[in-house]
Amino acid sequence: MTFRSRRTFLVGAGAVAVAGVSAGSVLAQATNPDVAAVERYFNGLRTLQARFVQSNPGGTVVQGTLSVRRPGRMRFEYDPPSQLKIVADGSQVTMWDIANRDFGQWPIGWTAASFLVKEPMVLQGGDLSVEKVERADGMLQLTMTQTRKPQEGKVIVRLAENPMALRGWTIIDSRGQRVDVSLNGVQTGLQLADSLFKFDGPDASIIRRGGR
Repeated sequence: MTFRSRRTFLVGAGAVAVAGVSAGSVLAQATNPDVAAVERYFNGLRTLQARFVQSNPGGTVVQGTLSVRRPGRMRFEYDPPSQLKIVADGSQVTMWDIANRDFGQWPIGWTAASFLVKEPMVLQGGDLSVEKVERADGMLQLTMTQTRKPQEGKVIVRLAENPMALRGWTIIDSRGQRVDVSLNGVQTGLQLADSLFKFDGPDASIIRRGGR
């Protein structure tokens, strides 16, 4: 997973147009019942844990475990041999990878994946805007941008229906590069320890020296 891929996953470097609108897609309206249902789903979540498969630009595929505790906390723990970890502690996101000497921190509101932990999630006149609602491959799909910063990128969220459940998302940056995340084995309502959502790596200077 390259540094650019990581930044695409975290930040979403800019807005792009999404092509290929299906005949069943509709513009999201303030009274759209599908949008309201997604709001209720996310706002009803307290914790979530799942395995994820992430497909990056260039064709690489990585896997790991996602843990979420709303509001504000999430952790992406990548399987070995990767040493990449991404943790949100409620205010900022920290990404570190000792093997590749990478370390970065961003305010959580700047990250494209922040929709997972936004509290409350407001899609109808709030910080997020739904540009498109459609059904494809048996799932409900919402294309979302930040209302005040649409140039920061787009996120396409995919959910199963009846019952509603998050199945994954796609982040697209200004160059058209995509990061696709699919979830499986989703569990909700778990007790997740505080320690999961705290930076537990070495000092940044050690990471940048490759752990030495």
